[in-house]
Amino acid sequence: MIIKRIAAVASIVTAAIIAGCGGGSGGSTAPAAQISGTVADGYLQNAEVFLDMHNNYQWDGTEPHTMTDNAGKYTLTVPAADKGKYPVVVHAIAGSTVDRDTNQTVQNSYVLCAPAGKTDFISPMSTLLQQKLAANPGMSMADAMTQLRNQTGMPAGLDMLADYIAGSSAVQNQSQYQSQYQTMHQVATQMATLMGSQAGLVMPGNNVNAARFQTMTGLIDKNLPGMVYAMNMGTGSAFMNQMQTQMQTMLQAMNGSTSTTPLYTNMTSSRYFWNYSGSKMQPTGSGTMGMM
Repeated sequence: MIIKRIAAVASIVTAAIIAGCGGGSGGSTAPAAQISGTVADGYLQNAEVFLDMHNNYQWDGTEPHTMTDNAGKYTLTVPAADKGKYPVVVHAIAGSTVDRDTNQTVQNSYVLCAPAGKTDFISPMSTLLQQKLAANPGMSMADAMTQLRNQTGMPAGLDMLADYIAGSSAVQNQSQYQSQYQTMHQVATQMATLMGSQAGLVMPGNNVNAARFQTMTGLIDKNLPGMVYAMNMGTGSAFMNQMQTQMQTMLQAMNGSTSTTPLYTNMTSSRYFWNYSGSKMQPTGSGTMGMM
């Protein structure tokens, strides 16, 4: 009897040790994967990057998280099952994140993001694409890309998720889109400036107000053709000042509301948009502007 009891105890202890060590296939750690990319207005150093599993643009303390290096690069380690499932969100942090265009810390915080599975280069351009797709789940990436090309006057075939900094610095005509990438960089800088100008309303205390962020991107999306036109005509500063005033007035009027405004929900639902001259345009598969 004593021998049997000793054997039983030994069996229980052994089982406990195996369970504690994760013995057997059932106790193994879930496989992990990596998501890597680059963050930019200009390349952003020391920006906060995380997998936005709750779709609220805010790191919750448990989501995969990292900071960018001095070249704006990041690597997130995520559960393999979550790779390509959620958007990646970036916080450029005032006084901490360095914009390599100027080698100065950014003066105002702002949010960038990229669509799930399309996170190689996170920028203001990827932010608008992510917001288009989130606002209209029925829209394809191809249609969103075409619409953004048309809004910025870019040719068919140009990848709006490409690293426009590397593309604009290409030498010996290594990039057929070199001048277009330069324009993308300039427009992205304007977009980041606009977003940063509303930090007090969109990111009070670095806590993102999702409804205001979405309304802000909806307003930028609506006025993007005008931004590009004004920039090309040399009147960009005046247009930007008007945009900042309009944006601030609109966001203040929301008064902390968590309800999404029509500016966001309707930004792509009709698949049309208005250009700076008031003409109504529809994206086409070829990337050309179709006047309606």
